[in-house]
Amino acid sequence: MSSFAKAAKAGQRIHKERQQPEARRHLGVLEKKKDYKLRARDYQNKQKRLKRLRQRALTRNPDEFYFHMVNAKLDGGEHHDRVKGEEFTPAQLKLMQTQDVNYVTTKRVTEAKKIERLRANLHLLDDSGGRVKTHTFFVDSKKEAQNFDFAKKLETHPSLLDRAFNRPKLETLHKESIADIPEDVIKEATHEMKKSYRELTKRLERQKELKVVEQKMIVKKKLLDKKNPPVKKVREGTKDSAPVYLWKKERKR
Repeated sequence: MSSFAKAAKAGQRIHKERQQPEARRHLGVLEKKKDYKLRARDYQNKQKRLKRLRQRALTRNPDEFYFHMVNAKLDGGEHHDRVKGEEFTPAQLKLMQTQDVNYVTTKRVTEAKKIERLRANLHLLDDSGGRVKTHTFFVDSKKEAQNFDFAKKLETHPSLLDRAFNRPKLETLHKESIADIPEDVIKEATHEMKKSYRELTKRLERQKELKVVEQKMIVKKKLLDKKNPPVKKVREGTKDSAPVYLWKKERKR
């Protein structure tokens, strides 16, 4: 029986696919049934999706709210998420992933001591971080205040008024003879002073970054405590500040 079936197949007519008519040859190959099935299935899926969306729109609660509504915007009929600012710099990420909070705290304290030493060498002894120092004088009338001579009151030269330290009086300037300092020595001293100021600026930036990383690591560690979750998030974290959370107040025993 099997040999008869094989012989029948060998002698049967070869069926050819129907070709696209000559007038429609510019439209490409004639669509076959498998192509029609794919196209029909895609159309049916789209119709089902539209039907579900219409039903969802009819049953929608007008008071319903999602945070994605305020975190996205419509651009050309398409929804796009709002781009948020980066919370971490590459240096902060590297430090947080490779070190612990104790290491960061130690480094921050070390930087603070070096900054204090540099400020002392540069006569920047103001611990307030750049607060302008003031010297208040009291007078009896507005006219006296308008004609007030600071150099005469402080008994010093007018060119030394902007100094907060090392401001000798006129009497001292007349008594002491100032030796001529070579120009190369002055240039070298100025160069060293500028170098120290640049180092101080870099160390201040480093201390600020370490402080931000330390705060972020402390907040991250506190968030891991599932028994005491935060009540709400007050402020998002940025490159220059840690995120701020509000925790429930606990009564101390």
